[in-house]
Amino acid sequence: MATEYLENKLKLLPDLPGCYIMKDLNSKIIYVGKAKNLKNRVRSYFKSSHEGKTARLVEEIRDFETIVTSTDKEAFLLEITLIQKHKPHYNIKLKRGTGYPYIKITNEKDPTLKIVSQVTKDGAAYFGPYPNVYAAQETLQLLQKVYPLRRCSGYQKRPCLYYHMGQCLGACFQEVPPEKYQAQIKKIKSFLNGNVAGIKKTLTQKMQQAADEMDYERAAELRDQIRYVEITVEKQKIISNDNTPRDLFAFYMDKGWLSLQIFSIRQARLMKREKRLFPCIAEPTEELASFILQFYNQKNRILPKEILVPAGMPKEVLSEILGVPVKTPQRGAKKDLLELAQKNARLVLEEKFRLLELDERKTIQAMNELTDALGIARGHRIEAFDHSHLQGQDIVSAMVCFVDGSAEKTQYRKYKLKTVEHADETASTKEVIYRRYSRLLKENAPLPDLILMDGAQIQVKAAKDVLINQLGLDIPVAGMVKNTHHKTAALLAENMQQIDLDPKSEGFYLLQRIQDEVHRFAVSYHRQLRSKNSLASRLDMIAGVGPKTRNKLLQKFGNLKKIRQASLEELQACGISQRVAQTIQLSLKNEK
Repeated sequence: MATEYLENKLKLLPDLPGCYIMKDLNSKIIYVGKAKNLKNRVRSYFKSSHEGKTARLVEEIRDFETIVTSTDKEAFLLEITLIQKHKPHYNIKLKRGTGYPYIKITNEKDPTLKIVSQVTKDGAAYFGPYPNVYAAQETLQLLQKVYPLRRCSGYQKRPCLYYHMGQCLGACFQEVPPEKYQAQIKKIKSFLNGNVAGIKKTLTQKMQQAADEMDYERAAELRDQIRYVEITVEKQKIISNDNTPRDLFAFYMDKGWLSLQIFSIRQARLMKREKRLFPCIAEPTEELASFILQFYNQKNRILPKEILVPAGMPKEVLSEILGVPVKTPQRGAKKDLLELAQKNARLVLEEKFRLLELDERKTIQAMNELTDALGIARGHRIEAFDHSHLQGQDIVSAMVCFVDGSAEKTQYRKYKLKTVEHADETASTKEVIYRRYSRLLKENAPLPDLILMDGAQIQVKAAKDVLINQLGLDIPVAGMVKNTHHKTAALLAENMQQIDLDPKSEGFYLLQRIQDEVHRFAVSYHRQLRSKNSLASRLDMIAGVGPKTRNKLLQKFGNLKKIRQASLEELQACGISQRVAQTIQLSLKNEK
């Protein structure tokens, strides 16, 4: 049900294409969408019944903005820009690329073959990505032996070792004609496009010959090379009659969840399949269109020559933005493949539904229980802090992050306190809170919806003091109270009132997980720092060992036990004189 303020804004919506921006109680952007008709689309959120994630979105909307565009294409581009800038909670957000490697033929005077993880616009030829990293590396080595280009670093007045082995064309000591390189590159491209019958036949013959000569080790090596070629280049059976690189996208939607399947077809074979699962807010075709644009906006993505999508997609707009044909097959093998991808999407969604239901109850519902108990607006992100030290030495703080009740370990942070020299909870809390949120403000990064302190009144008051008086932020803060057995017991609100939770509720279990996790993270960091400082101080006490020598020893051996066990020659290999190495051995031996 829309508020009176929203009802008045709905009456003023234009019948034009554009983007709409949904905001929550704290004016934070939580969803961005596009529409051909802003009036109809935005009104549908408040005038229709919804379920799942869409219902939760509508519950949180307290305001919205619209940006009118001239065309549907402009709305597409603006939506992607806004999503990437604001990273709204309810939008589909892609993580970093898969990290699958590519085989690259460099574009330079003396080209060479490389394994790379990033694709750049440098005029080079890229093949892949290859899901099996080890097989790609072995195939590269095979190509360097069969179709050599340049393996050395360049001209050095004398032939390199690879030239003598027949794996380099000799750019190390002579001018290699471009025609010679082009002839090899043509063969390499043919091989990577799937024409591997010749090499496989040669390798099979050599393998048989080695087996006949009872050189079984060599035969096994050749057998593995054949297998790597099949994994990298010829793993899949031919699924079409042309070598056009194409990507295929299909979806299946049910109960507010969108299951996507992406098939990458290269060398007329299905080289890779990716699957994604998202809660869906808008129409599935619109969500898929947004996903496709974000998919190809990643660094490690190469646009194919053709993209296949289901019916109902805005093919003309996508084609115009991406610069490649976007089609919906009507018959034949391509249509069958699209249907196969859709079937896979349905099976993945059906398999995951039960797990998703359990996960939602344990995470999102638990998050809502905590915010409801504290009487604050429902949110998604919790950041929790804890301090650790040993008798006031090596004081550290740590922060963990939970989004919708699930740990986001990439967002965890460690803090070695700079202004606190002894055990002081107030000072420790003030420093870490100021450092964390002053940085978020500078970076214009998302702020949490709730901050939890693993301490009682002192830490809660210190955190609120910094947030309000120094940073001008009004973020809810609560304390995680422990009982006499040092176990999670309750919440401490900002008014210092203790709030008891049902020990069997999901909210209590979530609070327990957060408290245990932030404590574990802080203690592990403190032990790591204390161990490093202890080892460094013990080395500093040895005559002749300064900071540089100490760092060399730590980098090479890692711990005191390995340094003690090292031979005189191993210590000297670190660039240490014989006299100092002998002193280290004697000192550590006597200490033991």
